[in-house]
Amino acid sequence: MNGPLARALRSAGLDAIDAAARLGVDPKTVQRWMTGRMPYPRRRDALARLTGWASHDLWPDLPPAKQPARIADEVLIIYPHRSAVPTDTWARLVSSAKREIDVLAYSALFLAEDASIPHILRQKARTGVRVRIALGQPDGQNVVRRGNEEGIGDGMSARIRTALVGFRPLIDEPGAWIRFHDTVLYNSIFRADEELLVNTHVYGRPGAHAPVLHLKALRMDGIVASYLDSFERVWSAARAAPSVPD
Repeated sequence: MNGPLARALRSAGLDAIDAAARLGVDPKTVQRWMTGRMPYPRRRDALARLTGWASHDLWPDLPPAKQPARIADEVLIIYPHRSAVPTDTWARLVSSAKREIDVLAYSALFLAEDASIPHILRQKARTGVRVRIALGQPDGQNVVRRGNEEGIGDGMSARIRTALVGFRPLIDEPGAWIRFHDTVLYNSIFRADEELLVNTHVYGRPGAHAPVLHLKALRMDGIVASYLDSFERVWSAARAAPSVPD
């Protein structure tokens, strides 16, 4: 009996009879463990506590323990500012969606002006992907405040109206919705299923100059879940955007 468990028991000053008494089993059972038979998981845990050895030291053939996903593992990459995000990343993000696409921003004008993005969004809506876009209410108090913070005044409202024109192809699609919100945004959210691009907001600086977090959900209570919850809160209070005349 020269296996790891036998050595561990000897180092703890225990023999098969002592271990059996501590664990409430027959000494012959402990002897079988010492010669190589694998105990049931709860007995393995008890033996590890009894000897002070780790389970994988006592039974090297055990499969490695599965490590729970860490919240930090949800962060795929951090860009120093939005203009550092590769231009094809946005199209790839919306193209990858199979169930839902969500956009929360003040204007998202850079997406509306990309000729490919509204087209992809429209095609996604037609194939059953739910598309929801929440833009700032052009005359809302928080849009006005944000425009003043960035030093562009009414320019923020103008951007939203221009973006709405760019998103015009989506307005009549049954699977797509565009709403206006009047919310203080601490970040803009661009979501495709479990993958997010989160453009943080920095006081006095436009979104293009603020960092972007590329995230992917790995758990129900992680970083992504927090952002998705905030989207739902804003969306539930937003109202339908008016149609844009041709």
